[in-house]
Amino acid sequence: MLRAIVAVVVSASLLLGCADGLKLVRIDSSARRPSNVAVYFTVDTADGKPVPGLSADRFAIFEDGSKVSEFESKQTILNPRVAAAHDTLLLIDMSGSVAESKHLDDVVNAATQFTQRVEKYQRVGVYAFDGSTDLYPIVPFTESESAATGGVARLKSFKPRDPSTNLNGAVVGALQLLRRTLDQETKPLRFGTLVVFTDGTDRAARVSKHDLDAAIAAPEYAAFDIFAIGVGAEMNDSHLEEIGRTGTIKQTDQADMGRAFEQIGARIEGMTARYYLLSYCTPARRGEHEVRIEAHGERDLSGSLTYKFVADGFGPTCDPNTPPSFDLAHPAAAPPPEDPKKIVVHKAAPKPQVTVTVAPAPAKPTSPPAASTSTATPAATESFSP
Repeated sequence: MLRAIVAVVVSASLLLGCADGLKLVRIDSSARRPSNVAVYFTVDTADGKPVPGLSADRFAIFEDGSKVSEFESKQTILNPRVAAAHDTLLLIDMSGSVAESKHLDDVVNAATQFTQRVEKYQRVGVYAFDGSTDLYPIVPFTESESAATGGVARLKSFKPRDPSTNLNGAVVGALQLLRRTLDQETKPLRFGTLVVFTDGTDRAARVSKHDLDAAIAAPEYAAFDIFAIGVGAEMNDSHLEEIGRTGTIKQTDQADMGRAFEQIGARIEGMTARYYLLSYCTPARRGEHEVRIEAHGERDLSGSLTYKFVADGFGPTCDPNTPPSFDLAHPAAAPPPEDPKKIVVHKAAPKPQVTVTVAPAPAKPTSPPAASTSTATPAATESFSP
């Protein structure tokens, strides 16, 4: 009986992979002929900080308890973009108080630095809102490199059609748009991030706070990271924190706007770089096998994950650089970095009946995509302060 208890504890420790300072969480895995095995996973410290930049030689692979030779397996870290889509939607408040203020250039410069940083790891789309029901595509999502960075300057010529602030409606519309964008992806793993910048509270009252809360808690957006940046004295702190469930930065001084964008950009960079796609050629040729992947970081931190695969029919001629074949029908959700001291839980809310149009931008007209609605479920949230 004692042995059974010890075995369960040890097994749980390996699955969590955080007993020695690092936590590895498997997102998805693939095993296919001729003998390709690939694992997509995250690496964080035990207290929830992302661990980016680990090279292939920082990982050790064990099958059925025996170490697999790096030379035999030809293990490598593939670019995660071959299997996963990471999209960030930057939503910019361009109501009258921003578009007609002396700080417009500061907004453009801060947004440019943000997109320049994040575009190295993700696709970025930039959209604006004012007091109307529309979202305005400043730079729609595209595969072109540095497109967002090059297009943010279009905000300088933006003229609001309604000087009020439809913050609630814009957030709901942005969530719908981000979901539709990811649904069009052919990659099996899809992750979305929404970053909202505003200088005030919702004034238009087109969408109630009740419906906004329901949208943020909806199941189809449960895996999205949502950050909020608030600048100015008009900010309602509690409302901003409810929007930015992953992280919130508030600055009363407009001069600190760039710093706020920089901090959120750094946070997204770290969260994206914590994903690893490890590929190797297994020496197994038949039967079920248990794999343990160990990660070794700085300061002697380590951790592991385990899973099983079947090698029936496997053979030679494996190329570890071949993109993996993950399950398109059952894509996995990403685990958020954990910080037990900063977790807040939002209650479930009823389904909001909200439709927001994506309108042509004044500087570059485009056709509006179809709108959609959402349903509600609880979501875990984390606060973030500068």
